[in-house]
Amino acid sequence: MQCNLLAKKRDVIEYPVEDTIDLSGWDIRKALNLFRKSNPPLLEWLQSPIIYREDPHFVTPLRGLLSKYYSPRSCFFHYMQMARGNMRDYLKGDTVWTKKYFYILRPLLACRWIEKTGDIVPMEFASLVETCAPRGEFYDSLQALLRKKLSGDEMDQGPRIPIFHEFIDTELARFESLNILKTASGEPGITALNQLMMSVVLYEDVCHPDPPLAEKDPVSSL
Repeated sequence: MQCNLLAKKRDVIEYPVEDTIDLSGWDIRKALNLFRKSNPPLLEWLQSPIIYREDPHFVTPLRGLLSKYYSPRSCFFHYMQMARGNMRDYLKGDTVWTKKYFYILRPLLACRWIEKTGDIVPMEFASLVETCAPRGEFYDSLQALLRKKLSGDEMDQGPRIPIFHEFIDTELARFESLNILKTASGEPGITALNQLMMSVVLYEDVCHPDPPLAEKDPVSSL
């Protein structure tokens, strides 16, 4: 059967969780458009230390374009807004879901990473903690919370942890005045991404062509 290239199709790939697998992603066109906008999750995926499977014909040249399309400002704003939204959604009140602290602390540490290094944020939370978490009571409390999570503890609802709230409030207020949010960054062109898209399409067409249409059986077609 011939593929209809003009038909509008779903560009998001999502599969339900099965055992320990939670699969999600995008088709190539959407992925390249997100890459052009310096989408933080995609940038993190490209640097993941754990790779189950990848297509080097696509991923290798895409990684080669990271320095051209990475925008510290866009990523910083993304993480800051994520922390602010999660704070509003999950940590209001005197009793909170303890595990939700990670939903706010990780993006805040990601902002500190960008502020400190200017590099793409790593996926490993431990790297963020070791590089960006202030030492002292906050660091010790965060390490204790991380050990609790890694041990499989469900971390149900509990009282607010003041040292975390102090850090969250201070950092959110401080980030608002950082120059990184005030510095405009030019948007790179699309030529390189267009070329990559064409390269992938031509490669797939040559290496995985559609099977020829079967000739009709004169008997079955009667």
